[in-house]
Amino acid sequence: MSSPIANTDRILVVDDSPDNVFLIQTILEEEGYAIATAEDGASALAQIEQSPPDLVLLDVMMPGMDGFEVTKRIRQNTKLSFIPILLITAHDKPSVAQGLDMGADDFIRKPVEVDELMARVRSLLRLKHSVDERDQIARQREDYVSRLTHDLRTPLVAADRMLALFSQGALGEMSATMQEAIVTMARSNQNLLQMVNTLLEVYRFEAGRKTLSFMPVDLRQLLPEVIKELTPLALEKKLSLQAEFDDKMQIGKVMGDRLELHRLFTNLIGNAIKFTDAGEVTVRLHSSLAPANLAAKQQSSSSYVAIEVADTGQGVAPDEQAVLFERFRQGSHKRSGSGLGLYLSRRIAEAHQGTIQLKSELGKGSVFTVYLPMQSSDKSS
Repeated sequence: MSSPIANTDRILVVDDSPDNVFLIQTILEEEGYAIATAEDGASALAQIEQSPPDLVLLDVMMPGMDGFEVTKRIRQNTKLSFIPILLITAHDKPSVAQGLDMGADDFIRKPVEVDELMARVRSLLRLKHSVDERDQIARQREDYVSRLTHDLRTPLVAADRMLALFSQGALGEMSATMQEAIVTMARSNQNLLQMVNTLLEVYRFEAGRKTLSFMPVDLRQLLPEVIKELTPLALEKKLSLQAEFDDKMQIGKVMGDRLELHRLFTNLIGNAIKFTDAGEVTVRLHSSLAPANLAAKQQSSSSYVAIEVADTGQGVAPDEQAVLFERFRQGSHKRSGSGLGLYLSRRIAEAHQGTIQLKSELGKGSVFTVYLPMQSSDKSS
């Protein structure tokens, strides 16, 4: 008899019946698979956490924690990569639909037939390999884009500084025509640099490489800074850029990364200016209860800070509002950019346990509202 072909796939067999475990283990080992076993759900979860297998064969009916609960907990563990789950169920148990709803990928009935078992195992392992390959390609692509984006910053920053020297006359006098051309080049270079920086930040968030430094941030100081920096852009378009802070809210501090919050509000206020041709952009700050999508996650207090960025622009169509914060989703406006600014803004808000909401009506403008949890020490003030 020839020896089984060596196989790198590792399968975890979970069953409270030693006879069932022995039978399945013998069948699979003859095919060259590496087999681990567990006699109950708790020990199975512990093994999966410590050393994730390539496939789980899971008996539905077990004392204590049944196969449905084990399946549910595996799927809830976001730290795990995809693991196919093959449920083993008895003929008299109408449990197939429930198991699939819990997240299982396939099922097989007892008594187990060898050919059927091996066919389902091979099918699920092919699925596992396909998903792993897809994820690896995605990681490689994201790493490549991240590296490329990072490398692009160097020449853009150098060009920006050189153009600034030209504009300042440090490299000799220039005619008015040349000055105008340099200003146009500098503006285009700044736009490209901003897009590259945004793309780099997006991939840092998505790759889990973004580290935030949390500290108390006073929004009554931060927001006027952002408004002051963006006022020249508003003046160029003859827009009014103003702040309205609730005087009854004496302190507006949140726990956050000041640089990232600065980036968030610069994105939102800058967008409002960009897409408003006449009228005004208003930044409002006031206290608030938790919005509906955060209320269920609330652990203690319901005190939030709400920052509204309201404009008198053309507004956003209802069908676009639902996808505006998604990655690479652009609006239909002729000046729409890369589709990353609002996506990054949402990621920053969520990293601060907050959210962004949009209310807009075509022809009447938009209001973007950022909700951030108020600093705990301020809640008792």
